[in-house]
Amino acid sequence: MTKTILATGGAGYIGSHVTLELLTSGYEVVVFDNLSNSSAKSIERVSRITNGAPHFIEGDVRDASALDHLFETFSIDAVIHLAGLKAVGESVAHPERYYDVNVAGSTTLFNAMFRHNVKHAVFSSSATVYGEPETMPLTESSPTGPLNPYGATKLMVEQILQDITGASPGWRSMILRYFNPVGAHVSGEIGEDPLGFPNNLFPFIAQVATGHRDLLQIFGDDYNTADGTAIRDYIHVMDLARGHVKAIDYLLANESKENSTPIVNLGTGVGSSVKEVLIAWEQACGFPIKSEITARRAGDVQISYADAQKAKELLGWETLYDLPRMCKDHWRWQKGNPEGYR
Repeated sequence: MTKTILATGGAGYIGSHVTLELLTSGYEVVVFDNLSNSSAKSIERVSRITNGAPHFIEGDVRDASALDHLFETFSIDAVIHLAGLKAVGESVAHPERYYDVNVAGSTTLFNAMFRHNVKHAVFSSSATVYGEPETMPLTESSPTGPLNPYGATKLMVEQILQDITGASPGWRSMILRYFNPVGAHVSGEIGEDPLGFPNNLFPFIAQVATGHRDLLQIFGDDYNTADGTAIRDYIHVMDLARGHVKAIDYLLANESKENSTPIVNLGTGVGSSVKEVLIAWEQACGFPIKSEITARRAGDVQISYADAQKAKELLGWETLYDLPRMCKDHWRWQKGNPEGYR
């Protein structure tokens, strides 16, 4: 019998790719999204790519009555909770909004799951929970210490889900800590479409490449790295999407096991510097991308990359795509959709 997965935030950048991968893996999908930082067009395009439409409901995870209606309408087997606000700078300026949406929204969702006897959940967390790394690579047991409210909300929800799962018979959950999702589906039909000023490197470079921005600012070239620029672990969004499907497969296949909440890093285990990313982008585009060196940005860590061994051992998952492929796919999306979904 086909299992049905609820994907909160399923119309967003990561959510739309997760929805697509769930559909192609044989799951039914219900997308619940308030479209505050996404577009319903992503769901239309997912339907076109897969020839199998997800069910779409516009709604907010803080709305308990909307969630009750959803769970009464559909027989949900598991939830992938991706909905939330995600901009670090915005979280510093408006922490109250982040605690409301990310933390209160999550508890509202979990309470709705209780009311409707849904006991399987995958939570979309982030490597930002690690804060300033002490050693590399980052393992799931590395110390946590978020440097901003966004990271703090992710860590709080992790703890809430672990506590609920540990105390509630039959509950099983998993926490996925992403590193830096980039790229797009090979079709070029869905991809990252940030509203306003891009907060991350790839969409910023993409907007420079399409002429929407004049140049790329590289924040600091005096780090203790080979070329002086900061290093991050970039992961193709389709590799990330497969990780979610593997997590759902794991939870549903191990229903009889004791309550647990494994924490799993999703990253390549390879760090790439800003300058290395820029070179790979120029190769993907076929032309130079204008850039300038500016001062370091407050709160940026020097080096961050994952130890992804646990994902391989627990889920049988590992990444397939390298940096050149990430750039090539991201550029295909941006070139074909210079205004995003608008």
